[in-house]
Amino acid sequence: MLRGAGHLAALALTHLAGQRFIARRSRLRWWMHQCLFWGCLLAVAITFPLVFGWIHFRTLPGDQMTYVTYLFGFPMGAFRLHTLTAWMLFHGLDISAVLVLAGIALSLWRRMTDQGARTLQQFGMDFLPIILLFAISVTGLALTVSQEWMRGAAYSFLAIVHAIVVIAALLFLPFGKFFHIFQRPAQLGVKLYQEAGLDDPGAHCPRCGQRFASKMHIEDLRAVLPQLGFEYAMPGPAGHWQALCPACKRRSLSAAQLRIREEFRG
Repeated sequence: MLRGAGHLAALALTHLAGQRFIARRSRLRWWMHQCLFWGCLLAVAITFPLVFGWIHFRTLPGDQMTYVTYLFGFPMGAFRLHTLTAWMLFHGLDISAVLVLAGIALSLWRRMTDQGARTLQQFGMDFLPIILLFAISVTGLALTVSQEWMRGAAYSFLAIVHAIVVIAALLFLPFGKFFHIFQRPAQLGVKLYQEAGLDDPGAHCPRCGQRFASKMHIEDLRAVLPQLGFEYAMPGPAGHWQALCPACKRRSLSAAQLRIREEFRG
């Protein structure tokens, strides 16, 4: 049990926090994801405890220049105003907004310079999440600008706009790339499942003979897919579409498309 928990923690460190699988594909994409990931995570870690009252601050009785941090009603420490600690605590959301904006800039740069990204990008899946994150970050920073340098001018209006944009982003969570927030942690289970199948004999493609997956994985697919209404049984030595490796599947699709094209031309 403890060994499994330790292995899961190691996977979370490398696949969630470090995101090494992205670094292997592109360093630019890795920096982009890191800025967006840690910026959003920092914003959530600050916003939700404050909104639900899990964390709050009070001045120390008899000393208006010292603040006490309370976690679930228990004092956790004190800090003086006009110190680096106070600035970091009071401007944590501004730091998260700057990180998100840096990630957005890297994302736009990649989408303007990468031909593959330009070919596959869609407004709803690629640009709308960026627009929402940009609006949240800019309106959040505008609140600080209004408070610090504009004596609170238009603060109420900016707060309403910021709240509307945040609510829109929360409503958009299940319908776009923001769903990675839930999808990526769930994929740790997929990684554990794949590693569990490394020790079995493996599934070998009947056409090319290459091992392409674990035997457990293919057997589970052949058992579950018919229950979901998908039947991939096929004639021939393979017997089932899932028995073929990805390379042979691509060759089979290309051959079938070529055959249909020749039949269409007579």
